[in-house]
Formats: sequence, structure tokens, C-alpha cells
Amino acid sequence: MSEHVPARPLGRALARVPAPALFATSGIAQYSGAALAVGLFALAPPHTVAWVRALVSAVILLALMRPWRSTWTRATLRQTAVFGLVLVGMNMLFYIAIRYLPLGAAVAIEFAGPVLVAAWGSRNARGRVSVALAAAGVAAISLVGLRWDEAGAAGTAPMVLGLLCAVGAGASWAWYMVLAGRIAAVRDGQASLALGTSIAVLVLAPVAAPWVGPLVTSGGSVWLAAIGVGVLSSAIPYILDQVAIVRLGTAVFALLNALLPATATVVGLLALQQRPTLGEIAGLAAISVAVALSSRRRALGPDGA
Repeated sequence: MSEHVPARPLGRALARVPAPALFATSGIAQYSGAALAVGLFALAPPHTVAWVRALVSAVILLALMRPWRSTWTRATLRQTAVFGLVLVGMNMLFYIAIRYLPLGAAVAIEFAGPVLVAAWGSRNARGRVSVALAAAGVAAISLVGLRWDEAGAAGTAPMVLGLLCAVGAGASWAWYMVLAGRIAAVRDGQASLALGTSIAVLVLAPVAAPWVGPLVTSGGSVWLAAIGVGVLSSAIPYILDQVAIVRLGTAVFALLNALLPATATVVGLLALQQRPTLGEIAGLAAISVAVALSSRRRALGPDGA
């Protein structure tokens, strides 16, 4: 997507921060927002919390991007609407996944989708190895890493649902990448992000808003947490990633994406006390290497989770 230059005071402040530190801060903020969202699942279902995140994000993006200044046709509006629905749907699936799976495991599995897109059509050894590593990583997490023997009275169905949603989020992320590339090639990707998110919030309101009541009636601390999810998971990563990708370059930025599954695992350990198993660590390592290899072909892009 085309780069957004932050307001001058913010731009001057960020210019003094090393670009790798901006990237690291973005990842920590993104998954801290996800950890904060987990705390809201006791009040509202995960897809509703994801919808609230999208609502907060849409308000911020509309204020920053002002998409009404761009020219829109029926075709561009239709494509932008699909783009927004895929993005918000991806986050809904991801939030359902982290309701039942450790944060690091869900993020690692989700990354398999972009790896497949980056390796799509590759006929060299690097592409084939990255796909094999991603598949092995998902298998290690799913079959060995997760604590199936501790499922308890609820049975294994919730964990299976979490796995399916993590895979679905990865597939949605892959679709999002394709749409984002097509949009950025012909028009302002940032305006499409703002408008697409807003359209998705309106379209998906009937399946998410009916359960938002407890979040609204629970008081100021819950409101702050809900707003914090949107700011940490969307607004801060979006601004920092736009600055970091310009200063680092697309290739280096994409390579650093390999660190994000590990970042999510650390956040899950510190914020949610989720200790990774050896199987999870092995799977995470395999997928991270796959991301690093596939990044030589195509950038993964921001706003994944």
C-alpha cells in the first residue's frame, strides 16, 4: 500500500527512533491488543470483540485517511467492500482461534497462509522448502504441541474449532494480501483500507452487534479496554509499520515478519501465562524459517492479526 506520512510532530518524533525498534514496538502492540481482547471474551463472544476492534479502527482510519476525498466508482467500491470484509472476517476468525488456542500457536498457524501466497508459483527450492516447513510447523503445533490430553470436560471440540479458525484466518490473510496488491497497484490503498473497514463494520453489524451490550454496560474500564484493543492492534501497528517499511525497505521489513510468531508467544507467556510446549516451539521455529525464506519473494504486509 502507498505510504502514509504521519503528522509532522509525530513524524519528527518517530524519525529519532531506530526502524527495527519501531517494528518491534508494532509487533508488541499488536499482540498486546490481542491479549487484552482475550480478557473481554468473558463479556462478549470473540467475533463481537473483533468487530468492536474494527469499529474503533474504522473511526481512527477515517479521521486519518479521509477517503471521501478520493474518487470512487461502483467497481472500486465493490472491490473495497470485499477487501474490508476479508480483513475484518480474518480478525474475527483469529479472535475465535485465540479463544481456544495459545496466542503464539494461533499466530504461527495463521502465518502459514501468507507463506503459501509468497511461495505461490515458485519453482525454485526456496519456495518448496518454505511450503514444506510451514506445513511441518502447523502439524507440529496441531498434533504435538497442543495439550489435547488436558481438554477436560469440554472435550476436544473447542480446540478443533480454534485450529480451524486459525487456518481460516491464515487463508483470509492470504486473500487479503492478493486484494491489497491489486488495490495498491491502481489506487490509494490507505483510503481503501479506511473505507473498506467501515463498510465491513456496517455489513457485519447484524452478526456481531447484538452481543455488544455487556461491553457497553460494564463501565469505563471495559470501554477503555475495548478502545485499547483497537488502538493497540490496529492504529499503532498501522502507523509504525508505514514508517518502518519506508526506512527498512520492503525486503527487510518482510524478513522481520519472521519474528512476529515468537513475539506473540512471548506476549502470551507474559500477559496470559501461556507456557509454550516443545511441540509449539518446534512448530513456531519451522514456520518462522518458512516466513524468512518466503519473504525473499514477497512482503507479507501489515495488519495481519
